[in-house]
Amino acid sequence: MNTLDRVLRALGAFRRVLTGAPGAGGEGPRIGLALGGGFARGLAHIGVLKALEEAKIPVHMVAGTSVGALLGAIYCSGVSVREMEKIAHMVRFKDFARWTISLHGLANNDRMIPFLDKVLKVKTFEELKVPLAVVATDIVSGEPVVFRSGPIIPAVRASCAYPGIFLPVEVNGRLLVDGMLAYSVPTIPLRQMGAERVLALQLKSRWVSRNGPRHVLEIIGQCFSIAQSRMTAEWEAAADLVLQPEVSDFAYDAFDRATEIIQRGEDAARAVMPQIRGWFVSPAKVAAPATATKSATAPVK
Repeated sequence: MNTLDRVLRALGAFRRVLTGAPGAGGEGPRIGLALGGGFARGLAHIGVLKALEEAKIPVHMVAGTSVGALLGAIYCSGVSVREMEKIAHMVRFKDFARWTISLHGLANNDRMIPFLDKVLKVKTFEELKVPLAVVATDIVSGEPVVFRSGPIIPAVRASCAYPGIFLPVEVNGRLLVDGMLAYSVPTIPLRQMGAERVLALQLKSRWVSRNGPRHVLEIIGQCFSIAQSRMTAEWEAAADLVLQPEVSDFAYDAFDRATEIIQRGEDAARAVMPQIRGWFVSPAKVAAPATATKSATAPVK
């Protein structure tokens, strides 16, 4: 760690002492935030970040899959939560997707390049304000690909390349698709980064109504949703707390309902804030072991 890093960490600790934030004086665990995918439903991540910020809960590192990678990159680059809310109210599905004719997918996500180039405060992982891991999947080998260095935009595009809908993205000679096939919620990369406490955000949802699918996009999405619901054991074991904002009633492209989706994230985070604050309590001060459940779903208001 260089001298500048030491000075910045010291100033951060001093600020936390003055504000009474959890972990003041350097106490408390290193917290990692694992952000899962979910298209527009992922805007709930902004609500969670907002609630954590208001409660002065520090986020030391982030790992993201799909829309979680997109929002994680924006946040870690230094964009404030308030700015993220404003952006969320302006974007639509067309800002990321361009319909195309290809044997490999129905849309190209190359529109993310100018969008991210405009929104991100920095362009490489090394410049990020908060350490970030972006997860993608090698479509040929099936191996997870975790980006922690180099350019941010290609990594995020690859992580958001939902199979069957978006074209795969080539990065460093590898053909990559959505990270949800490797880590639907990237808790394991956070442990590898040194996180001592991991808050995982899973956006459970269904793509079809009770009347059945309307088109091929809903069929593809529903298939992966069913598969993901059966692949929770590994990543969930690496989480200290799994947060599941209730967003199943929002369509995959419901960006026009940003306010409601963000609020669901806020509600979910505030409901478990006592458990999160408990991470900052010294064991010597705890009279009895906590009995809170590991997984929490916020009620719909």
